[in-house]
Amino acid sequence: MTLAAYGRILRHNRNFRLLWIAQIISELGDWFYAVSIYSLLLQMTGSAQSLAAAFILQTLPQCLIAPTAGVLNDRLSRKTLMIYSDVLRAGIVFAMLLVRSRESLWLLFVLLFLETMCWGLFEPGRSAVIPNICAGEDIPAANALASTTWSVNFAIGAAVGGVAAVAFGRQTVFVLNSLSFLASAWLIARMRFAEPHADNMPPLRARDLLDFTDVREGVRYIIRDRRLRITVLVKGGIGMMGANWIILPVIGQRVFPLHIGGLSAEQAGTLGISALFASRGFGALIGAFAAAGFGALDARRHRRIILLGFLLGGTGYIALGAAGSIGGAVAALLIAHSGGSACWTSSTTLLQQQTEDRFRGRVFSAEFAFMTLTLAASSFVAGRLVDAGVDVQRVAVGTGLLMLLPAGAWIFGNRRGGAGV
Repeated sequence: MTLAAYGRILRHNRNFRLLWIAQIISELGDWFYAVSIYSLLLQMTGSAQSLAAAFILQTLPQCLIAPTAGVLNDRLSRKTLMIYSDVLRAGIVFAMLLVRSRESLWLLFVLLFLETMCWGLFEPGRSAVIPNICAGEDIPAANALASTTWSVNFAIGAAVGGVAAVAFGRQTVFVLNSLSFLASAWLIARMRFAEPHADNMPPLRARDLLDFTDVREGVRYIIRDRRLRITVLVKGGIGMMGANWIILPVIGQRVFPLHIGGLSAEQAGTLGISALFASRGFGALIGAFAAAGFGALDARRHRRIILLGFLLGGTGYIALGAAGSIGGAVAALLIAHSGGSACWTSSTTLLQQQTEDRFRGRVFSAEFAFMTLTLAASSFVAGRLVDAGVDVQRVAVGTGLLMLLPAGAWIFGNRRGGAGV
């Protein structure tokens, strides 16, 4: 995959260009305010468990809405669902301005839950429309751009978000994130493409979402194809690194705060969190480009990349646990999240190759459901361990060792299916 391929898809594919710019704007807003939320929780509660609760509310609701989201994305216009999801998220994030004290923290948790429900509707649709707006040979490049854009947004948004929160306050950051969703909705509304999955479909009725006929059909579709079945679980394996949402804020604030100039302890901790999140983002950037460049359209290569990605994720978090400086922590996170991003990019490409258009909404909803379930579980356990007095760097080592499980399962599943890695 050459740089020319990425340039070509951005120059000549208007629909993908609009979707890509929408992703840049909305995700930058997300990472801008993520640092503000985590630093706010640590400041008001001093508890790692509060971080775990916030992160669970940013992940687990997607698992709950997955069956409905899959059916909606396969029965209705995915473009329309994405637009409505963005508009709703703009209002939800704007309402976070009302959270001004520990007594009103409950409202933040409610709003995080609602925002995640909207994300659960949006994200499967975004992944599912890629084959509709891109030619076959452009799909790996599109997936790599989406993944690397997420990584760059994470790195820049986390780094600049910490600075913005220190300089202008959290309220300004919340407003900017709200506006970013409105900009995303406007860009997606300008896309023009066919959605054949919705052609000749009968009108969707409320009871269609309650009798689970479409859900059962999607489950049978996944189960009967071994390749599809094991690939749907890959992001669930990546989700075992979800403890990082607890580990990184705690390490950034308590172990490696960045004391620059006359910053207060709170401000130094916020910048420490930003630095670690930014390094995670740059690592993910490396992994996504590497996966697209080496994997291209070769399924066997993508299977090998996924195995290597799991192993790099584990190695990186073991190294994070042994890091004695912020430089060592940054290097470890670059390794770990280059592996995680490679897994993400390769599994997305494999699923798009293996799935019929009319099932993509349900398949990608199932995939994100498995991922958010393991993300929520790993972050919950990490929060409990840190609050129980377990050293946060030991929790990082445990997270790295845990990544041996999906690596072993991936080898077993592929060999049993005759695919090999």
